[in-house]
Amino acid sequence: MCTAVSYLNSSHYFGRNLDLERCFWETVTITPRNYGFKFHFLPEIREHYAMIGIASVVDGSPLYYDASNEYGLCMAGLNFPGNATYFPPNDNKLNLAPYELIPWFLGRYKTVDELRAELSNISVTAIPFNKELPLTPLHWMISDRKQSIVLESTAVGLQVFDNPVNVLTNNPPFSFHLHNLSNYLNITHEEPKNRFAPDLELSVYSRGMGGLGLPGDLSSASRFVRAAFVLHNSVADPEENTNVSQFFHILESVAQQNGCVQVGEEYEKTIYSSCCNTEKGVYYYKTYDNSRITAVNMFNCDLSKDSLITFSLRKEQSILYEN
Repeated sequence: MCTAVSYLNSSHYFGRNLDLERCFWETVTITPRNYGFKFHFLPEIREHYAMIGIASVVDGSPLYYDASNEYGLCMAGLNFPGNATYFPPNDNKLNLAPYELIPWFLGRYKTVDELRAELSNISVTAIPFNKELPLTPLHWMISDRKQSIVLESTAVGLQVFDNPVNVLTNNPPFSFHLHNLSNYLNITHEEPKNRFAPDLELSVYSRGMGGLGLPGDLSSASRFVRAAFVLHNSVADPEENTNVSQFFHILESVAQQNGCVQVGEEYEKTIYSSCCNTEKGVYYYKTYDNSRITAVNMFNCDLSKDSLITFSLRKEQSILYEN
């Protein structure tokens, strides 16, 4: 399970928690403009926009979990089991496998508005990357500085939702999450007033009681509500370090700790948390065992190359000893 967030303060920031029970060789991966993206049903693209994100590189191909391109368009795929439906190839559509959506969109478009026109022509096709990597059921959040949308390929086809919340988690479908927020419209960051029984002398006995009723469990529905509340009540100075720090605090509010969510004989945890300044091309991340923020600047690399640039994740804890 996962949580993705789009955050605008002085700059635009996009990132996510990747919550899984195991790692899959993730690296910070920069795809330069002349790397050849190959597709099952569409011609190879050898010239495209550069992008940075975290991917598993398999047989020389970047399988992106989330990424941002050099113009600030960003995208993340999140687990959507039981609802995601992929289709046989359709001669009347642009057929893209699930793992091909991020390179196709980020490689060709600068904004959400630009790519909207093509969405009605897309069919998400049931083609796995290879025999060892079966299809992953996903839905996607796509954002730029101005807006976010959600893509869900379900039994009725590819659906597109405007996302004013700028948050995405997992099941149920996105329309449920939007409607579910109405159950929490009375929650506030302010000190609450006595609406229960004005004739009774009921008093506030602790700070933070305006948030009573805010869910604290790790289900996807509860993480959506909690992330939305923290995001839309966030206050941060406009400096870069403050924004990055605030973004990671938003993600920490819905992070998963090892031992709390059992999956078979293993436990799901937040493998990594990311935050990309989509305007500066700086990708920040933390891992479960290393809470120090590491940064990779896409524009400090040669983006005219035709080969991938990868950086191994720093997973060992980095502690500053003062004495």
